[in-house]
Amino acid sequence: MRRVLAALGLALLAACTRTQAPVQFFADGMPERLSDWHVLYVDDGQLRLNARVEPYTLDTPLFTDYAHKLRTVWMPEGQAARYQPVDTLDFPVGTIISKTFYYPVPEGGRGGDVVLRSADTGPEPDGGLTLDKVRLVETRLLVRREAGWVALPYVWNAEQTEATLMRGGELLPLTLLAADGSKAQVDYAVPDANQCAGCHGTDLKSKAIFPIGPKARHLNRDFAYAGGSANQLAHWQKIGYLTGVPAGELPKNPSWDDPAAPLDARARSYLDINCGHCHSQTGAARTSGMWLDATTRDLLRLGRCKLPIAAGQGTGNRPWDVAPGKPDESILPYRMESVDPGVMMPELGRSIVHAEGVKLIRDWIAAMPAQDCGS
Repeated sequence: MRRVLAALGLALLAACTRTQAPVQFFADGMPERLSDWHVLYVDDGQLRLNARVEPYTLDTPLFTDYAHKLRTVWMPEGQAARYQPVDTLDFPVGTIISKTFYYPVPEGGRGGDVVLRSADTGPEPDGGLTLDKVRLVETRLLVRREAGWVALPYVWNAEQTEATLMRGGELLPLTLLAADGSKAQVDYAVPDANQCAGCHGTDLKSKAIFPIGPKARHLNRDFAYAGGSANQLAHWQKIGYLTGVPAGELPKNPSWDDPAAPLDARARSYLDINCGHCHSQTGAARTSGMWLDATTRDLLRLGRCKLPIAAGQGTGNRPWDVAPGKPDESILPYRMESVDPGVMMPELGRSIVHAEGVKLIRDWIAAMPAQDCGS
């Protein structure tokens, strides 16, 4: 009997102390299951992060139909990203960046199509998610291989146990329930491979894709790590994930919804992350002549009193991209307020209007000194 009890005790101890297989980097190919990568795993009602998989957040996230996002990064042992003052950090071959899109759910509503529209409180302190509180929708991987970055979208099953590669994209109907009881139907679109390239192809000439979010100005903020709150850039340096960071003050975008930050800075931060990857000197919308990235300072390039390149319904019969002091005469908020595929901006990533984002840009334009742009 003692031997049986001892064997049972050892078995229980082994079960309690078993560890996950290490993260698996695939130098080529397209694994069918998210679990093949061992970046995230489901265990005891939690979506957990594997060893050395670091959670992070952005000062201002890109809007995606009010979805919440769990972002992580993993790099091979002994490898680190190099600091870049403006562009995305220079990540080494072998890097895996993940972004899991999820929604909170009503109590007892796990697995259903009704999800909650609420403020993003972020993941648990250990970086994971409690599965009976959320609906996992998709996890997108950006993988840095020798030939460059590849994008792989994985869609979670109804049981919330596994995500499967969907290179052709997917359309997921959801009902978004607001705090006031109002409902909105969301046709949540998982992007296909071409759509991934449409946003992440930040250099139209090379046609290569790159991460959008992990730039120094977006990462320069605190994160509530399990061991305590710390600045993300400093934390990445400490754990060996970032090198080449200069001394002194580093670039920083304010949060778009921080009432203590200046209105102009908040609006520019919002436009930078939501629009600047396309509307830049190198992006897919460079021919529009309207550049909305953080480095642009030319007021004409920012749309002020600028005649549009587009014509017809894309302008809403409004004369200027941005008419200072006159949001109702400006094309920029008009396109943000639309859900018409031929009009709306951004073109991808949303099926409903980000009401709070539109208000911010309207307030920004209204606060500009009124100016006669001419005829």
